[in-house]
Amino acid sequence: MAHIELPRALEDYFAFAETAPTRKGRRFVISLPYFRGTGPGSKLDRLQWWFHLSSEQERQMGEAAVATLRAQATEKFRRHIERWLQNTRQCLHGEEPIPRVDALEIAAPEVVAAPTAVEAPAPAAQDGVPWPAERVANG
Repeated sequence: MAHIELPRALEDYFAFAETAPTRKGRRFVISLPYFRGTGPGSKLDRLQWWFHLSSEQERQMGEAAVATLRAQATEKFRRHIERWLQNTRQCLHGEEPIPRVDALEIAAPEVVAAPTAVEAPAPAAQDGVPWPAERVANG
């Protein structure tokens, strides 16, 4: 099962916003709202990706800097979401305007062998002076 099962591209679900400009530059955010769980107990949540355009960058590059940074941030955010879904074994899916995130369904449970006893390696001889056992490291 894929981690993203949406009828449109993931980027189509992103919302873009800008905070009020400051002396240090402009800050932008990309958000992906999603519902966690199903039924009446589902919760609306969001993932966000922030990026910044300094006053100096804007002066040097002009308005094209905003478009360039936005495209780069969108790509990084998309990869971040894909890795997050994979690492947490979740799936982003749904036909609604706001997708859902649920645990990834496993087709067939894997048979896991019982852990075997592993012998601890023998302590290696140290070249330095041994630390006295009765001393506490933080005391």
